[in-house]
Amino acid sequence: MELMNLPLLSLLIALPLAGAMLLVTLPGTVIGPFITRWLALGFTTGELLLAAWLLWSFDSSSHHMQFLESHTWISALNINYTLGVDGFSILFIFLTALVGWVCVVASWRAIQHRVRQFMASLLVMQALMLGVFCALDLFLFYIFWEAMLIPMYLIIGIWGGDNRFYATLKFFLYTLAGSVFFLIGVIVLYLAGGNSFDIQYLAQQTYSLELQRWIFIAFFIGFAVKVPMFPFHTWLPDAHVEAPTAGSIILAGVLLKMGAYGFIRFSLPILPDASQFFAPVMATLSVIAIIYGGFLALAQDDLKKLVAYSSISHMGFVTLGLFTFNSQGIKGAILQMFNHGIVTSALFLMVGLIYERTHSRSIADYGGLMKALPVYTVFLAIFVLTSMALPGTNSFIGELFVLAGAFSSMPVFGGLAIIGAALSAIYLLSMYKRVALGPISNPKLNTLGDITIREFGAIAALLIFVFWIGLHPLPFLALMDASVDELLRQISPQTGTALTPSVITAPSLTDFRGG
Repeated sequence: MELMNLPLLSLLIALPLAGAMLLVTLPGTVIGPFITRWLALGFTTGELLLAAWLLWSFDSSSHHMQFLESHTWISALNINYTLGVDGFSILFIFLTALVGWVCVVASWRAIQHRVRQFMASLLVMQALMLGVFCALDLFLFYIFWEAMLIPMYLIIGIWGGDNRFYATLKFFLYTLAGSVFFLIGVIVLYLAGGNSFDIQYLAQQTYSLELQRWIFIAFFIGFAVKVPMFPFHTWLPDAHVEAPTAGSIILAGVLLKMGAYGFIRFSLPILPDASQFFAPVMATLSVIAIIYGGFLALAQDDLKKLVAYSSISHMGFVTLGLFTFNSQGIKGAILQMFNHGIVTSALFLMVGLIYERTHSRSIADYGGLMKALPVYTVFLAIFVLTSMALPGTNSFIGELFVLAGAFSSMPVFGGLAIIGAALSAIYLLSMYKRVALGPISNPKLNTLGDITIREFGAIAALLIFVFWIGLHPLPFLALMDASVDELLRQISPQTGTALTPSVITAPSLTDFRGG
């Protein structure tokens, strides 16, 4: 049987679930922490290879769903188990697999108690997040959307810091409130769309502007909490500070993308008129997040809080780009989602590595780290520079497209967003100066060991994409070309607005394979 004929997406979801089941069912006398770590690494490596093969096999010239699977689930309610990927989701499937692998490597020494349960939680969460990106049935999407929060609660609540219970409760209440509104929108859309949960079918229906507005508001609350957008962001710093390193990596690397993905998958194609109607509000909230998050990051002494608030600022560029309603802005937003997953995961990884050595996240406890850990500080400098969108790095390409799209359709908001870009340079360079440069402020820093081979592997896995996308972004833009053009065609007939088609046509991946 050819590989393409297999249910690859189901296998992608089932593989980490099988790994988690193996870890929790085998007795501790059979597999100790050492074997547990290697088993988790093996399953995430297999997952990463499968995701890479899907990415390689993806036909970027088509906007249609690929690797489709569909089976009747609950026929009475017209609910089906339907999976598929397009140019919007394929990148995030690979990102989820990559970040999951990095999380296992990052937790190799950081997690010392309940190792089996921790690794099982990571694997379950990876499977459920992949389900979100693959689901083409709205009911199935909602199941994955809600279920993925359970292992995140456990990761923060069991393996988190001293205030983990407060952070977990706050995370739970915010996400629960958002999910209630999202569920209301799902039910209303199901009834208005002819009692169907089929996402592609729902996108082909026409809804009144008034109905679209109410559903948009319900979806907005659910998605805004996940991004998180201002003013729904206050749960994020507490969750990041208290989460273990792997929890912060997967939270920033993948979980924050779920809200923006919801806007792409539901709000824009299914509710185009409401999306246009609320575009000024979305742009305003995005710019506030960009600038406000930058100022908050500037005021932090805790390394994790600084990166957390910078995430709020950088995700503001994503939501701004999505609601420009032109090709440059939407492509930039999608690419920036992927870039943010790479760069912020790397920054939290770097914070976690130094925390394991010093047990401090306070910037004031460092100084002169370049003399004590020269290799570490070189990698930290690279990730700091790409986070501030230095040309030649991946973040520059994403922000450039977003700003080009914003100046094309909303020049005022584009101009204001540049303030946030300037702020990012200030707080990131200031942090790096205080941490890495100058004389060694603490003699204990001289006793720290530099980057190990294991840690280098996790860093290198992320570093590759910093320069690959920064220097040669066309293959990544090619993945979304057809899907973005189709999205613009979906919006244009219903709004009556001549939206901008693709201006930059990227070659397909087959061009880079010699096909």
